[in-house]
Amino acid sequence: MQLPLTILSALSVFLLYDGATASPTAIDKDNTMQSRQSTRTLGFIGCSMAENVAQGYVAVGGQRLWGPYGTGGMVVQSWTNNNSNSWRLFDQHAARYGKPNAVWVQVCIFSQQGVTYDEVKRLISNAREHASPGADIYITGQPVYEGGNTCFLADSSGQELTESLAKRAAEDPELNVKYAGQFVLKRGEVSDGCHANTAGQQSLGRQALAYWG
Repeated sequence: MQLPLTILSALSVFLLYDGATASPTAIDKDNTMQSRQSTRTLGFIGCSMAENVAQGYVAVGGQRLWGPYGTGGMVVQSWTNNNSNSWRLFDQHAARYGKPNAVWVQVCIFSQQGVTYDEVKRLISNAREHASPGADIYITGQPVYEGGNTCFLADSSGQELTESLAKRAAEDPELNVKYAGQFVLKRGEVSDGCHANTAGQQSLGRQALAYWG
């Protein structure tokens, strides 16, 4: 049995309309994914000190730097092996946003292991492999404390050591990295002698926002 022409016409209109409404939904999802992937374009590696910066950065509304992703305790030696659990975690986070077009490398240490310049260079090299081609690499030492306080986890000379190696790397033309300055914690912004409290996290976040936008 053939359907009347008027019914066929109405059915065609319905199908066209239904198709038209389905496509924007799919497009909207794609656009949302692309937007999410293109917003957080600055990855980072480091330890809980870097996490503190990321926590504060997100809290004050920053959009470029990744949020925290569980890097507590991940000092330099956690990142020297290009296939370490730390880099697998980084890659999982990169899959969420797309490979970053810039990476912040924080030189973070425990006093027992310390750090060598060769290890710092390895971190930079590995960061390039896990980022987008041609990615910018920024480097810093651990945060410094107003009033001369030192972090007991890194020993009294730890901050100075990480700072000097970060600057040395930035001055090395073969490495092509940018020194991003010092992150500073003021009195009353530290929770345990090392890590930032909530106010300190937001202070670090504002410093990151001022530098990276």
